[in-house]
Amino acid sequence: MTVPAITLNNGLRMPQLGFGVWQVPDDAVTEAVLEALAVGYRSIDTAASYGNEAGVGEALRRSGLARDDVFVTTKVANPDHGYDRTLRAFDASAERLGTDVVDLYLVHWPQPGHDLYVSTWKAMERLYSEGRARSIGVCNFHPSHLERVLKEGGIAPMVNQIELHPLLAQAELRAFDAEHNIVTEAWSPLGSGRLLEHPLIVEIAREYERTTAQVLLRWHIQLGNVVIPKSVTPERIRSNFEVFDFELSREAMERIGGLDEGRRFGPDPQTLEG
Repeated sequence: MTVPAITLNNGLRMPQLGFGVWQVPDDAVTEAVLEALAVGYRSIDTAASYGNEAGVGEALRRSGLARDDVFVTTKVANPDHGYDRTLRAFDASAERLGTDVVDLYLVHWPQPGHDLYVSTWKAMERLYSEGRARSIGVCNFHPSHLERVLKEGGIAPMVNQIELHPLLAQAELRAFDAEHNIVTEAWSPLGSGRLLEHPLIVEIAREYERTTAQVLLRWHIQLGNVVIPKSVTPERIRSNFEVFDFELSREAMERIGGLDEGRRFGPDPQTLEG
């Protein structure tokens, strides 16, 4: 099964479905990533703050796949904001991953109270211009943060990775991203697992004879989001990948979209400073 790709604003193609490894310990992540790659995933999303880049790198080496066949994303951690620290942080991440080039490098959180995300972004632009990061972007940026980067930086972000699920549909932010040709990527696409037993999702899953996770992931796919579900269970890793052989009706999409209540399960990007 071939995963559709989204074209970023620099022309790079990014798989629409990837494999996330948040909260997967380094000693468990290698086997999980190997399983995902065996199933067919070709995009892996990690971060310096996850503490598992080395394990991801080990999986990439052991997979037998060519480096260019896997789209690798990592992120600069909050303590490493600022121009010089960001450059050093990238070097450290690349070394742990065992690669000279990262496909997508992201600013993990804006930390607006520290007011360093613009200088951090300028370091990202340097990494991009040097070809060390094939694409660059941000995570958890609100329109106000994006506007500063667009105004004070020289390159528009290619991706904005945000908490996004039916209870937090982020319509205004997705519209802002689309207006500026920034791809929206969803983390916590299943609502940190809390939506897997939601009565409406269960009902729609029964109608389509699918798992609730598959219904939720399909909702994201049809919205045009890039999505990165996480699991360490081989059966779920496989079933989460099987979302391209069915389609939700407009009615089902609207019913799921109607769940939006602006509810976050993760931190508020405007106030997180650590």
